[in-house]
Amino acid sequence: MCSKWSYLFTFALVLGLVAGVASGLDIKVNFMQENGEIPPGYLPDYGKVFGPQEDSPFQYGWDRDITGDARDRGSGNAPDQRYDTLLHLQKGANAIWEIEVPNGNYTVFMVCGDPGYTDQLNNMDVEGVVAADPDGMAGAGFDFDEWELIVTVSDGRLTIQPAADAGNAKICFVDIMGVELLKAYGPIPEDGALIEETWVAMGWNAGETAVSHDVYMGDDLDTVTNADNASDVFIGNQTATEFMVGFPGFPFPEGLVPGTTYYWRIDEVEADGATIHKGDVWSFSIPPKTAYDPDPADGAEFVDETNVTLSWTSGYGAKLHTVYFGDDYDTVNDAAGGMMTGATSYKPGALEQEKVYYWRVDEFDAVQTYKGDVWCFTTPGAVGNAGPAHGATGVAMTGTMLNWTPSASAASHEVYFGTDKETVRTADSSSPEYKGSLALGAESYDPGKLVWKTMYHWRVDEVDGQGNTVKGPVWTFVTADFIAVDDFESYTDNDLEGEAIWQSWIDGFGVATNGSQAGYLTPPYAEQTTVHSGNQSFPLLFDNAPTAAAYSEAALTLSYPRDWTEEGVAELSLWFFGNPLNAAEPLYLSVANSAGAPVTLVNEDPEAATKGGWTHWVIPLSGLADQGLDLTNVDSIAIGLGTKGVMTTEGGTGTVFIDDIALYR
Repeated sequence: MCSKWSYLFTFALVLGLVAGVASGLDIKVNFMQENGEIPPGYLPDYGKVFGPQEDSPFQYGWDRDITGDARDRGSGNAPDQRYDTLLHLQKGANAIWEIEVPNGNYTVFMVCGDPGYTDQLNNMDVEGVVAADPDGMAGAGFDFDEWELIVTVSDGRLTIQPAADAGNAKICFVDIMGVELLKAYGPIPEDGALIEETWVAMGWNAGETAVSHDVYMGDDLDTVTNADNASDVFIGNQTATEFMVGFPGFPFPEGLVPGTTYYWRIDEVEADGATIHKGDVWSFSIPPKTAYDPDPADGAEFVDETNVTLSWTSGYGAKLHTVYFGDDYDTVNDAAGGMMTGATSYKPGALEQEKVYYWRVDEFDAVQTYKGDVWCFTTPGAVGNAGPAHGATGVAMTGTMLNWTPSASAASHEVYFGTDKETVRTADSSSPEYKGSLALGAESYDPGKLVWKTMYHWRVDEVDGQGNTVKGPVWTFVTADFIAVDDFESYTDNDLEGEAIWQSWIDGFGVATNGSQAGYLTPPYAEQTTVHSGNQSFPLLFDNAPTAAAYSEAALTLSYPRDWTEEGVAELSLWFFGNPLNAAEPLYLSVANSAGAPVTLVNEDPEAATKGGWTHWVIPLSGLADQGLDLTNVDSIAIGLGTKGVMTTEGGTGTVFIDDIALYR
């Protein structure tokens, strides 16, 4: 393609720049070597100094010439050409990139990384918003980091640069879209912050149409999420975009409570007083007065017994600390009168293998002593490798098995399971929580169907050949507040055992009218880089091009869940990730009973396949039922690209990633 023609798409955007309007702008920049292949729809950046760029209506570029730091890897690890090129940002002093845009709000989708190396720590700063590298320097192979950020430009230039703790950062491409933000955004303190005071000054950026703000705050997530102006957590309506809590004369006048997580929400009110844009729920926490953040972490396994150092973070206001340590829970829990120390670490000396150790730290703030939680860890040879992992969340309610590896001297196992941690910890073979004895080699237990969003606790005691019992640690997990249809984590590359993704999701192979391919042709069959959660997603390749198929879909026959009324679920949720290089195809979902025609719903974006970044698609189940689907016995689900059954124009090709299909209440 002639490079001049590749920029024609930007002509309409120039009108927006002239008018000084951010909303509606859509600018895509690929960082690459000069004379390389320019991805369709992208502007090339070769590392030149900021200013007018050839054939481009935009001024953009770097604070210095870094053309010598551009790379085109030509690697098979790159999902497409955008990922195959990059610019080094830290060859010498940090390089700073800017593009001239109208002041306003922007969504920035940015990809950093390298298809050939993993020697980069891509911590980035976009207009003061820090995007932290989610996995640090990865292992051998390749590594890409992706973020979708909301930023505000107030000086006419959007700026991207390495953050203070970046290392050998590399940028591949960036998509910049002007947006009209109607909801409040940019909370201060930032969402999830830990505040080491009992007061806090709070603030946010106002939605663009807001004239006032309804403020909600409390210590219960559900209450704040569902609150209205009649709720006890309604603080009031105000025109300012900041407020104070934790001082006399302000909300929470007696101070915020240590050890508490607070939730807050800002609803933006327009001038008519009736149009209200409900805000996201943000949170922050006040540290507890007890010690927290133990190292080794509570439940840590196989800790080197020859060189253990216990450490922790001081409780709020703590001056002195008392450490208790041993191999019996009750002894450690009941201990008192230990020696205080000012240090926040303790060395217990050489330990034994195949042991469970317990420890506790009490905090003294010069007025009162605060008894700490009892933490535990194991040394090599002990029972371990709990599955579900200790602390796991979102565990499936059906099909979950408890698994573990035996201790070095185990001859059999005694299993305990229940919903009360203390009861499970103290249970014996006469307790209802006792689930029986299992022989060595049978390191699994089926707890049956579990309850929606419930915390479970379990314990495995190991019995050696002489009948001696070693009490195991208590492990904990929480079941999901959803029913997974497919999270794509169970598929492997073992097609001989029928475990490949394309052996469950049936594609268009051998079907002339269906141009889909479920998964890749060679292992790994599932996508393992672009994932929404977990380790894998579903790559759905489509080909609706001229002389090819009229539609492309892959279908899954369900074994579970088939009853889509179970647990009161009301919505089907999935995430998809498109690509601007894809053909602009609609995305659809078909759901069917074992008999009758399937019910098909089409995503509202007719160009869904081109949307970069993860997009959440929520489908009310009532809409399926209204079209005749029997929700109590769903047989199959299909996902496709194109206009199945009503094809009026030829389509194109591309790949869309699907992840986390689930049912929610």
